[in-house]
Amino acid sequence: AKVQGGGMLLALLGWISSCVTTFVPLWKNLNLDLNELEVWNMGLWQVCITQEEGVVECQAHGSFLALPPELRISRLLMCLSNGLGLLGCLLAALGLEGWRTCEDKPGRKRQLLLGGGVALGMAGITTLVPVSWVAYNTVLDFWDETVPDIVPRWEFGEATFLGWFAGAFLAASGLLLACSTRSTTTATPLAPTCRRAPAAPGLAGGHHLHPKNADLVI
Repeated sequence: AKVQGGGMLLALLGWISSCVTTFVPLWKNLNLDLNELEVWNMGLWQVCITQEEGVVECQAHGSFLALPPELRISRLLMCLSNGLGLLGCLLAALGLEGWRTCEDKPGRKRQLLLGGGVALGMAGITTLVPVSWVAYNTVLDFWDETVPDIVPRWEFGEATFLGWFAGAFLAASGLLLACSTRSTTTATPLAPTCRRAPAAPGLAGGHHLHPKNADLVI
């Protein structure tokens, strides 16, 4: 039960973090040398400019097809990850030992728990892949020697690190929940309660031996 509880906690944390990573415009950061008062932030859906006064101006990407390949595929994978994470949380919750659903069908509960663990594991993979891909391309662009030094370079944003944590939480929760089904399967059933042996016929009802019979025994 403790393993399942820990797995569900990690699943919820990972799913919420993955949803936040998907929609915040903090995948890349850019500081302009000519105007240090402005910070550019790029996400999967929009680009935002933060000025010194705290004013934030955001503009959505013009066209989906005009985006770089890593951003296009990252959109699809992150949306898929959010859906798989939600499905995994629902299936795993129905398969927990504390819930009364399908109590008369322990095999069905194990299947739900295993399905939830598999879905959460896939959600973790579909989160780690796009985040790592965008981070890899960011590193390549940053150290590209063909680009002049005066050209500003994109750097890692906060959403990149949040996405890595989200993917790790989802993958770990799926592993814990899937392994917990093995412990419930190999659990030995409870021993049947022992029944009191019936009393001997001669002693039933609390009858005592007759004195004559006692003398014969002596």
